[in-house]
Amino acid sequence: MKLQIITGLLCLLTMAAIGQESKQDSVEKKEKAVTQPETAAKDSSRSHPNFSIQLTLSRIDLGLAKFTDNGSFTLSAPNQFLETDTWKTHNVGFEFFQMGYRFTHHFKVYLGAGIDWTHMRLKQDVTIKPGSATLDTIERNIDFQKNRFSSTYLRIPLSVQIRTNDDRKGNKIYLVFGPEIGFLINGKVKQVSEQEGKEKVKDDFNLNPFRYGAFGRLGYDDFGIYVKYYNSDVFADDQGPKGFKNLNFGVMVGF
Repeated sequence: MKLQIITGLLCLLTMAAIGQESKQDSVEKKEKAVTQPETAAKDSSRSHPNFSIQLTLSRIDLGLAKFTDNGSFTLSAPNQFLETDTWKTHNVGFEFFQMGYRFTHHFKVYLGAGIDWTHMRLKQDVTIKPGSATLDTIERNIDFQKNRFSSTYLRIPLSVQIRTNDDRKGNKIYLVFGPEIGFLINGKVKQVSEQEGKEKVKDDFNLNPFRYGAFGRLGYDDFGIYVKYYNSDVFADDQGPKGFKNLNFGVMVGF
């Protein structure tokens, strides 16, 4: 059911993004048709404060996820079962809504909403136990070809955007930063083995129902890099390792 809802939402967002792009193209064509004094006047009017609210498909993230154990990238002995394969542990996300206020041509503040996934590819052949009061594993003596532990969050960032004037190509440099909160949608374990085939289990898996952190984005035109750090623990209070935190970084599309 959730997959159907997300698929429908993506279709709606794509249509909204296409419609907005067509509208923007129309505006740009009209601007090119006016005289130079008229263009200068329009540029002046666009520098005035402006409120906007819209569906969007932007800030599409694809990167790596790393975890720290009380400030160290080396996990302590009790937490070794959470050790991940670096190049197969990913962060993916996008935003579908934004509401903002542009103070000047260079400065804007906006509130967004989106979905964020973190996929941990566990190195050890352990199974995270669902429905447990505290984070626990099940011993199954299975050699997993894939052992992925995932979390899905609704992300709500408050973004401060600073951008330059257009260059000769009509593109800008962007700097975006701010705080972000998130609400847990679900957790999932996906395992593949010769013995049991493909297995999927959904549960909260003692993940933190609410998380908070900060992010930064830097780029040119529609492409850039991002980094996100969550100061809250990955797992809920008294339900998992204390001081186990998440750091994400990678490339993005759509400012």
